[in-house]
Amino acid sequence: MITDFQGKTAVLTGAGSGFGLECARIGAGLGMNLVLVDVQQDALDKAQAELEATGAAVLARKVDVADAAQMEALAQAVKARFGAPHFVFNNAGVGSGGLIWENSVRDWEWVLGVNVWGVIHGVRLFTPMMLEAAAADPAYQGHIVNTASMAGLLTPPNMGVYNVSKHAVVSLSETLYQDLRLVTDQIGASVLCPYFVATGISQSHRNKPGDLAGEKPTPSQLIGQAMTEKATSAGKVTAAEVAQRVFQALRDDQFYIYSHPKALGNAQSRFDAIVAGTNPPDPFAERPEVGVGLRQALRAG
Repeated sequence: MITDFQGKTAVLTGAGSGFGLECARIGAGLGMNLVLVDVQQDALDKAQAELEATGAAVLARKVDVADAAQMEALAQAVKARFGAPHFVFNNAGVGSGGLIWENSVRDWEWVLGVNVWGVIHGVRLFTPMMLEAAAADPAYQGHIVNTASMAGLLTPPNMGVYNVSKHAVVSLSETLYQDLRLVTDQIGASVLCPYFVATGISQSHRNKPGDLAGEKPTPSQLIGQAMTEKATSAGKVTAAEVAQRVFQALRDDQFYIYSHPKALGNAQSRFDAIVAGTNPPDPFAERPEVGVGLRQALRAG
């Protein structure tokens, strides 16, 4: 929980676009110091210029969140410039689809590297720093938010690598919440589970590593990307609205943050099947035309 943001420090990965940039904009308006982290230099430079123009104190770093050494250097730079952060938003993420057996080792390494190891590094490096600050100052308030997805609560087909990565983030975040509750009342944790929101994640291939960028996508991967682009572009909830929900969760000490609570019906049916021991339900039960279209497209190939 954080009740006063003025003069506090926010570390935001994936800050060049989407939820990261929108949260940085809110933070700037609340008088926070901002640490902007992104792998895309041009987007990072643009974000830095915009936020510095508001008068915010900004530290911008190009970092591959999957790289332990780069993240360790980032943590040291944050501590040297601003001290322990108060809000850590482990938000950087990439998307990748396709039938689960068609993903290459490099696909797995890239998606799990950014989506899972990026969060792991953020938690392992900044949590001890925040605990030290809390022990030194009874008034210190901190909060960690990890970006997962509704794909961390569901198992839609043709996007297995992404599902696996986001389920890991949900589990990591729930455990972080419980671990923090054991040792402190001053630091909270949340998990963000957005559904289809236009953030740029459907264009993740723009930031693929060089040796992966040249791999030719399989038909199922192309179908998956097209479906994701269509769904996110048609989304009615904006990244800015989701960012507002993130900050409200910081104030309310709310763990689960959803962009589309109505989508939880699919999660409920999944959990009911787990408890009952029945086979996994149709993930497209509420929108059967999606499943029909996907099945036809894959079988046509």
